[in-house]
Amino acid sequence: MTHSHQAQQLIDAARNRTATTALTDKEPHLDIAVAYDIQAEVVQARIDSGHVIVGAKLGLTSVAKQKQMNVSEPLYGWLTSDMQIDTGAQLACDTFIQPRCEPEIAFLLGSDLHGSHISAAHVLAATQFVFAAVDVLDSRFAGYSFTLPDVAADNSSSAGFSLGGTAIDPESVDLRTLGCVFEKNGQLVATASGAAVLGHPAASVAWLVRKLASRGEGLKAGHIVLSGAMTEAVAVQPGDCITARFDQLGTVEISCV
Repeated sequence: MTHSHQAQQLIDAARNRTATTALTDKEPHLDIAVAYDIQAEVVQARIDSGHVIVGAKLGLTSVAKQKQMNVSEPLYGWLTSDMQIDTGAQLACDTFIQPRCEPEIAFLLGSDLHGSHISAAHVLAATQFVFAAVDVLDSRFAGYSFTLPDVAADNSSSAGFSLGGTAIDPESVDLRTLGCVFEKNGQLVATASGAAVLGHPAASVAWLVRKLASRGEGLKAGHIVLSGAMTEAVAVQPGDCITARFDQLGTVEISCV
C-alpha cells in the first residue's frame, strides 16, 4: 500500500522550502508503522533524484526528550549523499526551511549489521571508526510542531550532517563517558556525555538495527550512523557559527551563510 499523498506533501515542502502542516492534523490516528512506510516513499524520491543512501540517524534518544514527546522509544531516518556537508564547508541556510544543529557521535561501519539479536557489543565490533559530528535538522512542519508519527514520516527531520575531528577506534574510548561542549557563536549552549544517548551511543545504534530488522532491513558496511543528539538542538541563521568540541574525537565547526 502506498501513501503517495502524504509523502508528496513532505517532498513538496522540502523542494519548495516551505513548511507544511502536520500529517496528523488530517489523520490523527496515523500509526508509526504507516509513518515509516511514508518515510520510505520520501527517501525513495531522493534516490530517484540521483542520490544514494549513505547511512542513518537516530532521534529522541534521550529519556527526557521521550517524556517531552510522550513516547517510549526513539525513531530513525535515512541519510542520503546530498546531505553530506564536507569538512570546512559552510551551511547554506537558504537551502533549508528552519535549520537546527545538534552534536552527535557518528559511527562508520566496517561490516554489515542486521538482525533482531544485535547488541551494543555487536555494534562496537562492526564499527571501523567513530567521529565527532553535527546533525543538521530541518522539520518540514511549521514550527517543529508534530507528533511521533509525523516526524518519523518526515525522515526524522534529516537534512544534513558534518563529520570532523579525529577518527577513533571505538574500542579505544569509553563512549559512555566521552564529553562534549556545544557552542553557538562562542557562547556555551550545553555540555553532555555519550551516556545521554540511550545510556551508551552503541546501544542506540543497536536499537536501530533491531528496529530495522522488524522491517526486513539493516545497515551496510560503509554506512555512517548518527547515534542521537547529546544536547538540545539550536536554531541557526546566516552569520552563526556552531562548534561541537568532543573529548578525544576533536572538534566540528560549521559556519552558517
